Amino acid sequence: MEFGKSHWPTYEQGIKKEWLLTNGMGGFSASTIIGANTRRYHGLLTASLKPPVRRHLILSKVDESIEIDGESYNLYSFSTGSFEMKGFHHLQRAIFDPLPVFIYSIGDVTIQKTVSMVYGENTVIMHYRIINGGSRLKLRLAPLVNFRDYHHLSHKYHMRFNQTPYGTGTVIRPYDMDLGINLSCTGGTFMPTENSWFQGMFYHVEQERGLDCNEDHYIPGWFDIFVEGSGEKSISFTATIEKERNITDVPLLIQKEKARLAALIDKAKCRDKFAAALTASADNFIVCRESTGTKTIIAGYPWFTDWGRDSLIALCGLTLVTGRFYDAEQILLTFSRYIRYGLVPNMFPDEGQEPGYNSVDAALWYFEAVNKFLKYTENHQFIRDNLYESMKQIIQAFIKGTIYKIGMDDDSLITAGDQTTQLTWMDARVGSRIVTPRHGKAVEINALWYNALKIISALAEAFGDDNSQYAGIAVKVKDTFVKSFWNENEKCLYDTISDNYKDGSIRPNQIIALSLSYPVLDGQKARAVVEKVWKELYTSYGLRSLSRKSENYRGVYAGDQCARDGAYHQGTVWVWPAGHFITAFKRVYGDEGKYGRILRGFIAPFEDHLKDACVGSISEIFDGDEPLTPRGCFAQAWSVGEILRAYIEDVCKTGE
Repeated sequence: MEFGKSHWPTYEQGIKKEWLLTNGMGGFSASTIIGANTRRYHGLLTASLKPPVRRHLILSKVDESIEIDGESYNLYSFSTGSFEMKGFHHLQRAIFDPLPVFIYSIGDVTIQKTVSMVYGENTVIMHYRIINGGSRLKLRLAPLVNFRDYHHLSHKYHMRFNQTPYGTGTVIRPYDMDLGINLSCTGGTFMPTENSWFQGMFYHVEQERGLDCNEDHYIPGWFDIFVEGSGEKSISFTATIEKERNITDVPLLIQKEKARLAALIDKAKCRDKFAAALTASADNFIVCRESTGTKTIIAGYPWFTDWGRDSLIALCGLTLVTGRFYDAEQILLTFSRYIRYGLVPNMFPDEGQEPGYNSVDAALWYFEAVNKFLKYTENHQFIRDNLYESMKQIIQAFIKGTIYKIGMDDDSLITAGDQTTQLTWMDARVGSRIVTPRHGKAVEINALWYNALKIISALAEAFGDDNSQYAGIAVKVKDTFVKSFWNENEKCLYDTISDNYKDGSIRPNQIIALSLSYPVLDGQKARAVVEKVWKELYTSYGLRSLSRKSENYRGVYAGDQCARDGAYHQGTVWVWPAGHFITAFKRVYGDEGKYGRILRGFIAPFEDHLKDACVGSISEIFDGDEPLTPRGCFAQAWSVGEILRAYIEDVCKTGE
């Protein structure tokens, strides 16, 4: 993907596109396409001190300026809220192939900057290629250093840094810690400064979110690089907190990272550029977790870590469709080791504490992930040796009842929670108020329950065990599900059933009844559900979380946290259910003729979205109202995973 000056004629337009690089540890590098940081989460190096958590901003940015024949030009951009530095005027082109390359042009001087992270390290590298037509020039690189939790902000009055300069760089120690921030530049001379700061960097997005939006950064000095006469010169800049890192060949490391990403795309056997782009994006979310010693899935950038529900929903698209079967094994093993009370953890422990188990659906999504794993690998032995016993434990816990009032009722359906809990994915809370109360019997939970019973029944039969209990309950669940959840007036499914109340809110949860490995609903009723969801919830970028006809509908996800949480599941568009909608649509309508063309049409908007928001990835959510502005995390695991899965499994195979 390539972008030119027409994409950033103004500062406001330039900051709309963002980019992301990751290191496989939870660390990342991110900013806007014009290099102006607009979030507290933007920075060239956000390191993970205990992968994939304890993330800290290390290097905010590097401000480049150039002096040509005695005249100075700034290449960097920022805002203080009242003033804008517009170095982006000199930005000629931005290319993502797959690493970001930024090309600046002033007269007969061109500077090409490539940014990369070193996989498996908290290290960011930049390679500058200077093409000089004959001017006498000096390039100056001024690093803006910080050291703080990535959720917070820092200010000059409480930051403390000590530095030890050396010829081509410096080592900076924050707060007298046994941690060194090593900045170095080949081809440049480091010039230390005393008590130099960038004060008042303004974060536009944080202001929109109703949060503090100004920050200071430490400037330890700068690197000066001189270029005489015509020709080319290459220099490399490195920032790292790795104790043993001594980079001497940045171009080689950049080529190594390009080759790693190319190998992932080859492994996935991508059919086209769209699948290749999503495969590369999928890699951002698969990281190592130090506390378990295995792989896990980051739910979203820039602020989420790993969550059980998100990981299991995203697993098929991120690991199985892409051929990363060993990673899938590790993730499934991780969850099996932490199953307690018949539940899969919604959050992992980081400091030895108990995991969080406040999720009724994560354990049931586990079954769908396992079944998908079998579909792609046919590795029954791995399941029998490592996962089968824990899967049986989950089923028995749901039958007998477990914590959070989760258990099977007399009608064989699953009920969960009460007025004080939020156990499904629609879990927003404003103070003590649960925005979307869904306690009792939720439609997708019972679709997942039927699916889990069918999967464990099939496994038991394959492994020579008695499956009669599972099969018998599944028959009852399917019969009771249709009788209980069918809303004859609306020709769709109720969202939740609690005591004598049935919630008729039109939400996307009902589509799960049609999209799983074993759909609990079929025939004309299934077709009616697809028609209802298509008519009232479908948008170009996903499904609205609530019909616009509802008095509780909120069409814009903006404002402070209270306002945003109030809209999160009350009309906001979510991408991940779109994958299930595509699967359900294909099952109901088939894939021939006009319906095949419609299937492809569901994917087309996401091909365009890859060039918006976070370049090459898919956002978490969008406004429910047009123009469907992207919101939330700019790169979300289950958004990428579900669109990639549906594209490969349902759209690419159309007509086959």
